[in-house]
Amino acid sequence: MTLFDTHCHLTADAFAGETDAVLLRARESGLVGIVTIASDAADADAALRLATSHEFVWATAGIHPHEAAAGRETDLDHIRALLQHDRVVAVGETGLDYHYDHSPRDTQRALLDSHIELAAASHKPLVFHSREAMDDTAAAVRAAATAGARGVLHCFTGDRNLLDAALAADWYVSFGGIVTFKRFDGAEIVRAVPEDRLLLETDAPYLAPVPHRGHRNEPAFLTMTCAAVAAMRGSDSAALAAATTRNARRFYGLHEDAGAPA
Repeated sequence: MTLFDTHCHLTADAFAGETDAVLLRARESGLVGIVTIASDAADADAALRLATSHEFVWATAGIHPHEAAAGRETDLDHIRALLQHDRVVAVGETGLDYHYDHSPRDTQRALLDSHIELAAASHKPLVFHSREAMDDTAAAVRAAATAGARGVLHCFTGDRNLLDAALAADWYVSFGGIVTFKRFDGAEIVRAVPEDRLLLETDAPYLAPVPHRGHRNEPAFLTMTCAAVAAMRGSDSAALAAATTRNARRFYGLHEDAGAPA
């Protein structure tokens, strides 16, 4: 079985000193690709260093909405420069978070607009975070499509209206360990995503799937999320893993066997 973790945070402090062991376990679990997601400009630098050191790891460059108010004027210029690197495959993580409101909402929206411009100019996809901001996220998806930018709604827990907006824009939708939680009630949404628009992720070190819930997540645990999504869709885990791996490589603009062991 081949798997591709489309969204995790290998630069997080939770992995300090253990990255090589974590990546080894990921390989042993069948992963052929991992994208480590940036949260701010400095994190984007760290993500790129990691990606250039491991053949099956790629990076993104962007500023998380939590960090929108803390950014410097030069950060977007730095992100723009990083997007020229071939190991940087997407813009983000960007988006809107109205749950924590760590940054003012108008500041989040302005930064999101800047990320959409970067994606359109670089021809690299957007990685969207959305929490309690479904209407504004749907509007942003439509604005991105108008600008010629595509993207993914990561760790999707939105409603059918947001899903329909994403699919109408030919976006991708990604699911993580939340689908294994007892209280998860989105099986109908999971089934509604066309197979060629479906992605899998861990969001590690966060949101570990059952039976690891409450502990540090890592890419090797993607097998459990894959099994849960396959069960909801009435499909075979290996077939779903293969399909979502193809989708991940297509979404991130990688060749069809990128990351496969030699």
